[in-house]
Amino acid sequence: MSSSSIDNVQPSTSAQNNTSDELEPGACPDSILDPTDSFEEFASEMSSSLQSRHIALTTKSSTISEIQCEINKDFKESSEIKSTKSSEDLQNKNDSMSESGSSSNLIDQNNEELDSDKEDYLHSPELINKEKHVFILSSAGKPIYSRYGNEDKLAGLCGVIQALVSVVEDQNHDILRSITTKDCKTVFLVKGPLILVAISKSNESETQLVLQLTYAFNQIVSVLTLTQLNRIFEQRRNYDLRRLLSGAERLIDNLLIFMEKDPAFLLGAVRCLPLPEKSRESITNAITSTCNKIRDLVFAILIAGNQLITLVRMKKYTLHPSDIHLLFNLVRSTESFKSAESWTPICLPKFDASGFLHGHVSYIAEDCQACLILLTVQRDAFFPLSQAKHTIAEKLRRSNCLGAINDALNRNEDLPTTNPLRHIGILEIRHFMYKCKSTAQLFTSDPVSIDRPQDNRTRPKEGGDIVEKKIEKLSDIDYVSNYRKFCSQIHCTSTPAKLIFRSNSDNTILAWVTNGFELYVTFDALMEKDQAIKAVDRLLRWIKKEEQRIFIMNAPTF
Repeated sequence: MSSSSIDNVQPSTSAQNNTSDELEPGACPDSILDPTDSFEEFASEMSSSLQSRHIALTTKSSTISEIQCEINKDFKESSEIKSTKSSEDLQNKNDSMSESGSSSNLIDQNNEELDSDKEDYLHSPELINKEKHVFILSSAGKPIYSRYGNEDKLAGLCGVIQALVSVVEDQNHDILRSITTKDCKTVFLVKGPLILVAISKSNESETQLVLQLTYAFNQIVSVLTLTQLNRIFEQRRNYDLRRLLSGAERLIDNLLIFMEKDPAFLLGAVRCLPLPEKSRESITNAITSTCNKIRDLVFAILIAGNQLITLVRMKKYTLHPSDIHLLFNLVRSTESFKSAESWTPICLPKFDASGFLHGHVSYIAEDCQACLILLTVQRDAFFPLSQAKHTIAEKLRRSNCLGAINDALNRNEDLPTTNPLRHIGILEIRHFMYKCKSTAQLFTSDPVSIDRPQDNRTRPKEGGDIVEKKIEKLSDIDYVSNYRKFCSQIHCTSTPAKLIFRSNSDNTILAWVTNGFELYVTFDALMEKDQAIKAVDRLLRWIKKEEQRIFIMNAPTF
């Protein structure tokens, strides 16, 4: 079947009513998350000038300072309020920056000794057999991070990248954004003192690669803060940032893998763990009743399996989905959280890139894989937050909420939200992704593929029996890849599409965006457009019916 795009397909009357007569599925009057459209944000950044990018990185006010001022109104020295434990912890490392000259000399000496090997190394299987590379370097050309390979051996390549960026900036007073060849796309992102580069042979668009580079940059900021990062390179342009990021490479590694597997990054949304409405309400009440008298607590977040269970917040403040994703990545990348309560500085770049919140991070119980993150502006609040965590755990055990979380994580096949397509009875749908735009929350079914005979048709066996299609789970990487081009067209700033219907020999995909939601659905290859619209209508009505279970429908505060 040839590929086709049909933009004049109209949804059925009841589907339209979902978006006109009542709130779209998953919408609520108040949201726990900032519903900013990530693709519009990245597209705007890509088209901005070098000067406007610099201003954006340096002029944002400090949210943490604002919170501290509200809590301590009689505090006179705002500069003292801005200082955090994290910057103090890093001061000892900064004191040793005077030694960086000798370290740099040693690195330069080593690079000279390896010059004869560098060209061969760039053609080694370790590098050329990879579909996508990510490099991070300083504006001086110093290597900071490479997804694959050895940074020291790639110092020459980093020098070439820095030279390309500098030439464009000096000659055109502009930013080098991308270089495209027949089979490869190279995207550049200049953020303050860092240059980030993605070299990809995949089907990702320029905007999607910029999104990934921005996440990598934000991961570095979450470890250092933007203030600290800028100060380091203001004091010494040639500083080797790997000294401060030692041990944090795993966070960037895991984040890049995470982004290839989870469509939440692609859609700028957060997955919620499907739970019975009463269970989620009991969990939220346990946290609120325990923490409502802790004056300097900003966020209490319970997560499990890269999904949000609940988020209780200080009034007036919300979190951006990208900050939640960084918290997910921190938890999934840190095994030590499972064995002990941890106290760690965490910078959330969208919330406040200039300073740290201080996080008490621990799993709620030995027999439950839910992790509780308590974020405060107080640097010495470990013990009261530890006590609060134990109190919350006791309340959740008494109300059987731990069992409800475990059941949801174990994904009982009989639950409607675990296998919604079976319960709705829409056999033509293989997979769907639904995002409520106003709340930035995402719900998806399990991705499946159909294993067909070699000629892609269901053929009779010898003797006349029909060969049944075998349904298997599609890999996370494959199903995210399948939706990339549709997300690119839906979010294209120049010619955005509202409705796309395309068929080929493998499947049919419908992508639909309204003011209230985004929906992506994969059907069998022979699906007709009229039948697809009817199936989407039934799907939207089912999501609306189950919204209390699959979304967080309120925004609780302390």
